[in-house]
Amino acid sequence: MPEPGPTTAQSRLADAVALVGARIRLTAAELHDDPGAETASADATGVLVPQAEAESRAAVDPATRVLERVLRGPSGLGTAGLYLAPREEPPTPREAEPPTQGTPVPGLYHHPVAPPDPVRVEEVSRRIKRWAVDEVQAYPPEWEDQFDGFSVGRYMVACHPDAPTIDHLMIAARLMVAENVLDDCYCEDHGGSPVGLGSRLLLAHTALDPVLTTPEYEQPWRESLQSDAPRRAYRSAMAYFAEQATPSQADRYRHDMARLHLGYLAEAAWAEAEHVPEVWEYLAMRQFNNFRPCPTITDTIGGYELPADAHARPEMQRVIALASNATTIVNDLYSYTKELDSPGTHLNLPVVISEREGVPDRDAYLKAVELHNDLMHAFESEAAALAAACPVPSVLRFLRGVAVWVDGNHHWHQTNTYRYSLPDFW
Repeated sequence: MPEPGPTTAQSRLADAVALVGARIRLTAAELHDDPGAETASADATGVLVPQAEAESRAAVDPATRVLERVLRGPSGLGTAGLYLAPREEPPTPREAEPPTQGTPVPGLYHHPVAPPDPVRVEEVSRRIKRWAVDEVQAYPPEWEDQFDGFSVGRYMVACHPDAPTIDHLMIAARLMVAENVLDDCYCEDHGGSPVGLGSRLLLAHTALDPVLTTPEYEQPWRESLQSDAPRRAYRSAMAYFAEQATPSQADRYRHDMARLHLGYLAEAAWAEAEHVPEVWEYLAMRQFNNFRPCPTITDTIGGYELPADAHARPEMQRVIALASNATTIVNDLYSYTKELDSPGTHLNLPVVISEREGVPDRDAYLKAVELHNDLMHAFESEAAALAAACPVPSVLRFLRGVAVWVDGNHHWHQTNTYRYSLPDFW
């Protein structure tokens, strides 16, 4: 069968590659909503430097300046024309307490971010709790402190500072809560078990990817979507998401959730067999059981769309996978002591390294930090190469959005002292 010719969008991307020499010298005015308001930029290590110094560096190496702006937010790339809705602000909160800063994992390569907007944090926190408790009955009253301690509002605002409205942030917040409800109830310590997990995941996935069947059997399936908290949360969160997302974005999300569920099944199989995987096997599982569904929707939450063919490019898929793998190891590192204190055996990267490579816990943890740093450097290198090869606005903004999500995810882990504490290895 002959290969199909390039689509219109693919042709545009090819043209963009040819124009890289000109486009890579975009000015600050072309790269920022309000360049006049900017007083500082991030250097290659994520540290803010005075605007004059940043401009001096750019005069020497304009390509570096552009790529740094793409990869480092939230004051990087963005244009008002890419928004599908005007940015709105919620009412001023009654009071906004600064979050506890916490301590970053020593030696972990990361980029500090500004504290998330407290006004938005409070409003998202209020709305998401009302949805989770009242609308979908995802949490019983005795879990209220755990829900509050998760700090969903701070998490989502840190990861999506370019969201034009609170409604856009709520899309991400509902999906995040729904994913965690399923993980808690099906996999973890709120009734979770590896036994029979495949059946539960399949039925829950139908809340995201509806069953097409005969009228006789459609009704019992629809009724099943209200039968437990994960399915109620999945169904509702997906319905809200589909209202804002394009069909392509919604299908992309379903695909990444299927990846996530496949990773859950692999980990459950190891638990049933009491098997500790090889390190490479564990990392393979973590490429599926990871945060990928979250950064992959960054364009929907930002109010624009990365075209399907641009998202499907192998280079973009590598960028997303590397970002997701690195952020998931961040979770392994920050949740290490929490999981050791939990009932049963919890697989995480330091535990697997220690068991399989026969090294002390401290050495295994420090090696996991090094592996994370390698993945982060690979992510940034791949993202920079793609930004240079395809400097079209939606691609650049999506790359920036993924980088901002990576930084916001670390910020939430570092500052969430309710959930996480570091081991005494230093």
